Amino acid sequence: MSREDPRPVVHVVAAAVMDAHHRVLIAQRPAGTHLAGGWEFPGGKLEPGEERSAGLARELHEELGITMATPRPLIRVRHAYPSREIFLDVWIVRHYRGEPRGLDGQALRWCTREELATVELLPADGPIVRALWLPERLTQASSAYYRVGGLSSLAHASVCHAANDTRLRGVYCATAPEAVQAAGAGADFLVMREALAVGELAALCSSVAVPVFARGLALERAWALGASGLNEIDD
Repeated sequence: MSREDPRPVVHVVAAAVMDAHHRVLIAQRPAGTHLAGGWEFPGGKLEPGEERSAGLARELHEELGITMATPRPLIRVRHAYPSREIFLDVWIVRHYRGEPRGLDGQALRWCTREELATVELLPADGPIVRALWLPERLTQASSAYYRVGGLSSLAHASVCHAANDTRLRGVYCATAPEAVQAAGAGADFLVMREALAVGELAALCSSVAVPVFARGLALERAWALGASGLNEIDD
């Protein structure tokens, strides 16, 4: 029997804040904090009982002095450090008021998405950099950064990864149970073929950690329900 892991799980909300040139803001952790000196996406711990987007808005206002609007859900990442486990809840923030400033004394840096791949970010942030290449609206099944196929394509994609095809792997799903199955099988993101009922979509997005692309909704409505974007691929 294995012992229970004593490490606490810390729920963190974080943002990839983007400017008009599509650059992404990163911050350096101040001296005296956990992993001081490391670069990360701005954010912080969610308070008990706090709603996720409300917590993100609070953190960005406290740390950067900005007021966000219409955040886009992106990805959720678990990462175990020696002393704690982080559950990182990440959003893209393109719309905000104010000019970001390091109100906690932290250094800030704007990076292109290409530059992010060369920055020494905290270990938990690696999957976020890859997910940033997913568009808000999927209009094609394949690009230089991702490919979409059926559930059976995941096995083929694993072979492609071995051949240095490191594109994100999306899976078409007709139902919410299919989507949960695909996420469990290793899909990097989920692409719904059909529109789901509002409650069903919200439940799906809260139950999987990977981005979900919904069908048949306005973009900001999809974000509010937890989806990362829309599937607009013509089948």
